Amino acid sequence: MMEQFPRTARAQCLCGRVSLEADLPSLWAAHCHCTLCRRAHGAAFVTWVGMEEARCRVHDAGGNLQWYASSAEGERGFCRHCGCMMLFRGTRWPGELHVAMAHFTTPVDRMPQVHVYWDEHVPWAAVDPGDGLPRKP
Repeated sequence: MMEQFPRTARAQCLCGRVSLEADLPSLWAAHCHCTLCRRAHGAAFVTWVGMEEARCRVHDAGGNLQWYASSAEGERGFCRHCGCMMLFRGTRWPGELHVAMAHFTTPVDRMPQVHVYWDEHVPWAAVDPGDGLPRKP
């Protein structure tokens, strides 16, 4: 029997001034090990959930959502008040909005499915080889 998920997933930044409602299903979930994600989040990798942007509603109390062009192909959305980096969108994935999984306050409909940019992973954070997920460069 499949586990039942709500039709909508909710996410928010640390202070709650930027929040999001996303209609499920999601498109995918992945652990990203790229240098830009690591530096933007200060972590060994970031777990993203890909959503159809048209099915997402971003709520921005007081104009706190700020977009930063982290490369020529992509930009990252963060809360100007608390500094939480929670969103990504890029030309490689038109029509998608990527939400950092850690910001969801309700369940999403899938677990991570793959490690991406594995060729850029750091040696100082152990990733369980028994997780069974593919590792793609």
